[in-house]
Amino acid sequence: MTMIPSYGLDASSWWEDVNNSPLWQDRIFHVLAALYGVVAVVALIQLVRIQLRVPEFGWTTQKVFHFLNFLVNGVRSLVFIFRREVQNLYPEIIKHILLDMPSLAFFTTYALLVLFWAEIYYQARAVSTDGLRPSFFTINAVVYAVQISMWLILWWRPIHIIIIFSKMFFSGVSLFAAFGFLLYGGRLFLMLKRFPVESKGRSKKLQEVGYVTTICFSCFLVRCIMMCFNAFDRAADLDLLNHPVLNYIYYMVVEILPSSLVLFILRKLPPKRGITQYHLIR
Repeated sequence: MTMIPSYGLDASSWWEDVNNSPLWQDRIFHVLAALYGVVAVVALIQLVRIQLRVPEFGWTTQKVFHFLNFLVNGVRSLVFIFRREVQNLYPEIIKHILLDMPSLAFFTTYALLVLFWAEIYYQARAVSTDGLRPSFFTINAVVYAVQISMWLILWWRPIHIIIIFSKMFFSGVSLFAAFGFLLYGGRLFLMLKRFPVESKGRSKKLQEVGYVTTICFSCFLVRCIMMCFNAFDRAADLDLLNHPVLNYIYYMVVEILPSSLVLFILRKLPPKRGITQYHLIR
């Protein structure tokens, strides 16, 4: 009798063995903690370098962007260091806050980049930008208010439907962010493309905007899709200890790799005072 290789069963068995092993769970979560820690340190170093370069400019958009990157990745690192303890926190709402709040801060961090690009685009077209910053703060306030309301409801009466609604809400927020990058990143890219070929730095700025737009649009779109699965399919639940491999893939794709690539692309320091030069983030 011919034996049929059971590659699918072996792969499934490996996946289950890793997921159900406390040792592998801790190893994967600690690897994620280390990676988030590295990104946080890189963002902090870049923030210090910018401050030393232009201390007289105060809290510029570029400085706030790097500070928020440091904050988001630093908190994520701490959460994954103590992931097992976080899972067992009581009341359970504390676990949801610790796992979800960095995602909200990640949204704010990259929405700040969309805001800056929108300001550049409208200023170049001689259109008033007075309403952009109030809109940015209003959108963020609404997002945080809705999420905090759902946390309070879960604290008062844990209802599974609220957890589903919370995940779908964040899926919608991620789709909104992806659309923002596509809209204003695309507009800025096309505007730069119309600049004369001999314009100083045109080619490099085109690459910066194009790369960052593609990376951020993709990561928020993947997050949107994944959160839909997370809401309705228990096999895709990211809030469980026995899904470490899924956690590793998810957070690598939607946060660690995008943050690392964007920080690398935007590593250039702003020009010193007295030098006028277009810069992607001031």
